[in-house]
Formats: sequence, structure tokens, C-alpha cells
Amino acid sequence: MNVLIFSTDVSAPEQVSKVQPVLSAVPAISDWNIDLEDCDKILRVVSNDLSPRYIETLLNNAGFNCTELEY
Repeated sequence: MNVLIFSTDVSAPEQVSKVQPVLSAVPAISDWNIDLEDCDKILRVVSNDLSPRYIETLLNNAGFNCTELEY
């Protein structure tokens, strides 16, 4: 499993509720979470097969900024 890490502009539980169906609909994602306490509103996605660009596109299409963080 790979953990992909992104900076987002998801800043409230209501926004997490909008992201939830988008990410949960992708079978290749085994787990994900957003740290609303972090200044970068970190999204962590656990998957084997997905590219970071795919996740960025999903969130961008849902109306959120999402940028992969190098680690």
C-alpha cells in the first residue's frame, strides 16, 4: 500500500462531507482522512494503484484545491 499526501483547502467538517462520496466511490482507495487541525489541511490517501494526479483531479473537480506534497 502507498500513502499519498496532499495539501488541500478543505477546512470544515461540512466540506469533508462533500469530499467523502467522491473518495469513497473509488474502489482503489482503501482508506483516507483529512487533518483539519493541520495548517495544510492534509489529505492522506491509502491506495496501491492511484496516481497523485488522479486524486488532485478528483478534488479539483469537486471544487477543492488539492496539491501533492513531497515527503
